[in-house]
Amino acid sequence: MQDSILRKLFLGFIQIYILSYAKKEPIFGSWLIEKLQHQGYELSAGTLYPILHNLEKRGILSSENRVVNGKSRKYYNLTQKGEEVLLTAKEKIHELTAEI
Repeated sequence: MQDSILRKLFLGFIQIYILSYAKKEPIFGSWLIEKLQHQGYELSAGTLYPILHNLEKRGILSSENRVVNGKSRKYYNLTQKGEEVLLTAKEKIHELTAEI
């Protein structure tokens, strides 16, 4: 029970993390996985890519394919809608952390 609650919370935070980095520069999946691993978080491709695809489907991220070193890689960028979502999420996080 506790693990499933923590997992849901973690995945919510991961989405905010993704939006935050996508605002700074275009991002791609394997880079995110490595970045999270360096910070002590394990996230599989099977968990991350559905999150990225869902955010894109909802218009929060946009994507473009690029060829890097002969390999096709999908880069994600934050959309205007995504910037609004990120701003609201940050405001809500600040409100909630002030309460606890």
